[in-house]
Amino acid sequence: MTIAVTGATGHLGRLAIDHLLARGVPADGIVAVGRSAEKLAVVAEQTGVRTAVADFGDPSSLDAAFAGADSVVFVSGSEVGRREAQHANVIAAVQRSGAARVVYTSAPSATDTALILAPDHAFTERALAESGVPAIVLRNGWYHENYAGSFAQASASGVYTASTGEGRVSSAARSDYAEAIAAVLTSEGHEGAVYELSGDTAWDGAGFAAAASEALGREIVFSSVTPEEHLALLTAAGLDEGTAGFVVALDGNIRDGLLGHTPGTLSKLIGHPTQPLVDYFRTLASNES
Repeated sequence: MTIAVTGATGHLGRLAIDHLLARGVPADGIVAVGRSAEKLAVVAEQTGVRTAVADFGDPSSLDAAFAGADSVVFVSGSEVGRREAQHANVIAAVQRSGAARVVYTSAPSATDTALILAPDHAFTERALAESGVPAIVLRNGWYHENYAGSFAQASASGVYTASTGEGRVSSAARSDYAEAIAAVLTSEGHEGAVYELSGDTAWDGAGFAAAASEALGREIVFSSVTPEEHLALLTAAGLDEGTAGFVVALDGNIRDGLLGHTPGTLSKLIGHPTQPLVDYFRTLASNES
């Protein structure tokens, strides 16, 4: 079995390789795919896997990277606004390769949600379905790591500010989501499945503050603001209007209940509970000291 892992020099793809190795996939059965030969060399040195330089915008490079692969881990691209064309290239290359299956990392309820990040993923899921390539879709929820900056700001100021209202987030560690990739590739019965993945527990703004307080050993308070107030605060802090608007829109999605589902599917796939938010914050806190 040969597994090609895209995004191998990024956080999720790199962790997926680690989990594949931990589950017994031999290093020579993994091809780390990424854009940077230099970064791939580091991955190869650390893990012993094979590597292939490829770019989602370069179909011929994808053909070379996927040649001989039985499975392709398709970690969604990071270039918002260019992903539809790039993802179409990846799917076409998987078709040409003859790979038996592809694992795609999507977004929560991608084809039926108002989530601001969903349209590119909905496009990709539809394209995969039309391609005829057997697919396993992992609809990843929010990562704890998305809140590293918010934790640092809260640690410095004593306040966590958001316009999420009473909305909840069922986040999990990036490693948990990466382990799910390895789990579906090293066990049977997943072809054609669409899995909604999230952390075991959903937290709100007050829950964030409580977890941060516990991790830091001092009080952090939650300041709930309106979207308009939030936008003003972010732009005053130096964010450009586009970025600030994006952050406020995401908080609106949370406020509307789009990221708080807890079906428990992720922990079932990986065979253990997902990492609690407070444990992630403890790691950040220990790095501060």
